[in-house]
Amino acid sequence: MRRPKREEEKYKVNEQIRAKEALIIDENGNNLGVLPIRQALEIARERGLDLVQVADGKKVVCRIMDYGKFKYQQKKKKQEAKKKQKQIEVKEIKLRPSTDKHDVDIKIKHIKEFLEEGKKVKVTVVFRGREQAHVDIGKKQLELIYEKVKDLCDIEKKPIKQGRNLFMILAPKSKK
Repeated sequence: MRRPKREEEKYKVNEQIRAKEALIIDENGNNLGVLPIRQALEIARERGLDLVQVADGKKVVCRIMDYGKFKYQQKKKKQEAKKKQKQIEVKEIKLRPSTDKHDVDIKIKHIKEFLEEGKKVKVTVVFRGREQAHVDIGKKQLELIYEKVKDLCDIEKKPIKQGRNLFMILAPKSKK
């Protein structure tokens, strides 16, 4: 299996270009036509710039540019895109099948707070020892919790048993 290319490995620069000839575009975006790579390298050096292969395939396309500046701009674009991504936080609430009603009410209060903040909530019922024979009690607890918060959320993942845990994921209702 091939590993994905890192940002620096994506582009071939100057002597790394193996093609005999390529379509050359200068620093101003003007098409210089198909030229031998040696001639394009000379043009780039005369202008104090680099020759960078930007497209590979049937036609190789190279640009004359300042490669250091280009890498810097690519890095900045990547950082801006990362900032714009919205990270959805998932909060987890754990309880046991034997958790007291009052404690469950407090956990429901916390679930409501998280949902109002726009966070997803993973509600987990943890079974220990002989409790694992009573999964139905855990399912009833999860149903009871959902009944009390259903006006604020939708079930993203229905109750699932995984190992010693039974869990469901609640997502805040989308504002329309």
